[in-house]
Amino acid sequence: MASSSPPLDDAQAQRIKQAVGWLHTARFLTTAAQLHHLPAYEQPEIAFVGRSNSGKSTCINVLTQQRQLAYASKTPGRTQHINLFALGRQNQTDAVLADLPGYGYAAVPKADKVRWQRVMANYLMTRDNLKGVVLLCDPRLGLTELDEILLEVIRPKVEAGLKFLMLLTKADKLNRSEAQKALSIAKLQSGGGQAHLFSSLKKQGVEEVSMELYRWTHPAPSPESTPAPTTVV
Repeated sequence: MASSSPPLDDAQAQRIKQAVGWLHTARFLTTAAQLHHLPAYEQPEIAFVGRSNSGKSTCINVLTQQRQLAYASKTPGRTQHINLFALGRQNQTDAVLADLPGYGYAAVPKADKVRWQRVMANYLMTRDNLKGVVLLCDPRLGLTELDEILLEVIRPKVEAGLKFLMLLTKADKLNRSEAQKALSIAKLQSGGGQAHLFSSLKKQGVEEVSMELYRWTHPAPSPESTPAPTTVV
């Protein structure tokens, strides 16, 4: 049977290796219970958001190849802080991942739900160095009302240039037909953003997502400003 995608050339393989390896440099930076506790950074920031049972923390751990970097609790809704992780080789931070608290879990008190919805909306609208948002969604459930609200909040910013990726987690639970249908719907719902299938169990989508996040934070230089090639160690 013929391969469904053409083989990678050496340059493409090297770019993928670079992007995947870059995410493996992730390390804990700080945590904050309120927006005003978050330090200001010039480096681009990528926020991971989603329902409490969307597999967000597990996804971050798989992408960074660190089993306990993000707190993956067996009890959804436990994480109530914004956690920041630095990315960059040799202790040089060139981007930041922000793990926002999961939302929508029924057992969380209503007052906490309202407070975190407000914090999340304020973060997404006011964080100056926010470069992109990754929304994680279980395709078997589809977008919920809270997901729709979040999309409405950031849609104007996406139209203005904010990068956006809808990540369909737990894709291994779908057959081929179901996966393609869910992906087609997600692309329409992304409002000009991207959509990918992802499986933490089977590592599906890891390379594609790694490349996407790397491109967001490392835009290609213009031809006039392209430096001489350097060797990547």
